[in-house]
This record gives sequence, structure tokens and C-alpha cells, in this order.
Amino acid sequence: MTDRYAVIGNPIKHSKSPLIHAAFAAQTKQKLIYERLEAPLDSFIERAAEFLAMGGSGCNVTVPFKEEAFRFANILTERAELAGAVNTLWLDDEGVVGDNTDGAGLVRDLQRHLKLVGLRILLLGAGGAARGVLGPLLAERPAQLVIANRSPDKAIALATQFIQLGPITACSLAELPNQPFDLIINATSASLAGEALPLPTSICQTDGLAYDMMYGKAETPFLQQAKAAGVVRRLDGLGMLVEQAAEAFFLWRGIRPETETVLVKLRAGL
Repeated sequence: MTDRYAVIGNPIKHSKSPLIHAAFAAQTKQKLIYERLEAPLDSFIERAAEFLAMGGSGCNVTVPFKEEAFRFANILTERAELAGAVNTLWLDDEGVVGDNTDGAGLVRDLQRHLKLVGLRILLLGAGGAARGVLGPLLAERPAQLVIANRSPDKAIALATQFIQLGPITACSLAELPNQPFDLIINATSASLAGEALPLPTSICQTDGLAYDMMYGKAETPFLQQAKAAGVVRRLDGLGMLVEQAAEAFFLWRGIRPETETVLVKLRAGL
């Protein structure tokens, strides 16, 4: 019998998850079917429950349903608890398990290019995308992690929740410290909207790394800003997408796929 998996979201036609997981399955010789499922905005839990009841083994969850998936799972991993959101579900003997692989995916992609221990990290944004990666980033023992957001209240609240995990502080975008960071990560939706962020060039250093969780065929507005400020190393979030999928595949199948060739193939198809 071939196991069935899916990615659930709204909209979902753009999702590259079926391509990624098909490549992982072929590479590891796993027999599975992976499909896209669009759930009505008010019916995620019903759609996910139906898929699992009809023989689905697990599913990925994308926007806007990650917080609903958190409430749907009756068993949560520590990563999911910290993130307050779930992007990976599967069935075991005790029920529906929920995990969050976004942070692990980001860290693995970053580790292709630099070691995170001892770095000064700036995380832009205080929404769900930022919350989902804070635990894994702090686990890598940076020297400093600053959350900056248009609204400082959200950033401060988020930093307070994670203060026990490492050296984390928060501020508004307007109050950014006048210092360069080794790594700047954009976790806002500004690039999706084609907007530039009001950032001082003093936060950039030419030998640092600028990372945008969004991706596209051309550089995002955030990465264009970083380039203009002299930052040589610039990465978008396509690698994070592939790595978080690899983590989910490992949770489901017990095999960790190789990701570099899949990333190269996806990049060529943009």
C-alpha cells in the first residue's frame, strides 16, 4: 500500500511541496503519494481530519492554517510548543502529532554558509514566521539576537517569551542599535508586498549575511537593500523551504534526504 501525504493551505496551487517530496521519495526509494489540498478558510480542521481519516499518513500545513494546526494536534513536540504553530502533522498510536520544522529548516540552510555560534543576529519581524524560528536560532548559541519590528510591543512580548533560551532583546525598527550585525534575517511579509523596510545602512556589514525568508526568481526588495548597502552574501528562503520539507520527510519516513540537488533543481525552475 502506498502512503498518502499532502500539503494543506489556501491558496495552494503555487506550492512547491509536491515537487520537493516527489524528489525526496525518488531519491530514497520511498513509495508515497503527495498532493495539494486547498481547505476553505473556515474549515481547516475538518479538511485535515477528513484527509487523515481517509487513510492519509501525514500532512504539511502552510498559510494561513499553522495556528489552527497547532490547535488540531493532540500531541505537540517541544518545537511546536515554542513556535505556537504547526506545519507538520502525522498519525501515531496516540493520535495526531504536531511539529514545527521551519526553524530547523532555516538553521540547516544557514549552516551551509556560516556557523551561528557567537554571531550577532538581527531578526526583522515579530509575527508567526519569526516566532517559529527563534527556538532553533537561540539553540545555536549566538552572542546576541535582536528582534526588531515596526510595533515594538510585539517584539518585546516575543523576546520576553524566549528570554530563558538565550541573549535576546527587542526594539522597534526606528530604534535599531547603531551597530553592524553578522546576520540579518527578514521574517516580515514586506518582500511579498514588494516593499522596502526602513533600515539604516549601519546595521549591515559587507562580510555579513542577509537572509530573506521569502524567495522569487529575482532578488527580493530586502536583498536589494542589502546589496545596495554593500552586503556581498545574500540568500533567499528557497533553501529554507527545501530544508524544512526534508525535516518533515525525516519525521514521517525515518530517512533524511539529500537536499542540495533538489534545491538546485527548484532554483532552475523559478
